[in-house]
Amino acid sequence: VHLQACGGGLVQAGGFLRLSCAASGRTFSDYVMGWFRQPPGKEREFVAGISRLGISTVYPDSVKGRFTISRDNAKSTVYLQMNSLKPEDTAVYYCAADQARIPARRPDGYVYWGQGTQVTVSS
Repeated sequence: VHLQACGGGLVQAGGFLRLSCAASGRTFSDYVMGWFRQPPGKEREFVAGISRLGISTVYPDSVKGRFTISRDNAKSTVYLQMNSLKPEDTAVYYCAADQARIPARRPDGYVYWGQGTQVTVSS
């Protein structure tokens, strides 16, 4: 499956952004989806995951209550709504897909990756 992420940009602290990731090539609902981010000089970290039908979602404590992952299987697209952004949210954000039963919290739990989109939050 091919993934194309977009929606990043520059925003002030307290602002919001909505990332999108469009999938093509396979049946989208066969895949759990995840969002990860990689701050400058740091390892890639889990941001959100969603089950195949969008029934269940998972988040780390660092974004819980601020970020929301959702998906539209008819449009083969997964979204990440990011509210109350902080400077520490600055990173390249990646979407990922896998045919696992549940969304993993580790990067090695995903086979397919999008190209990344830069999110910069200014203080």
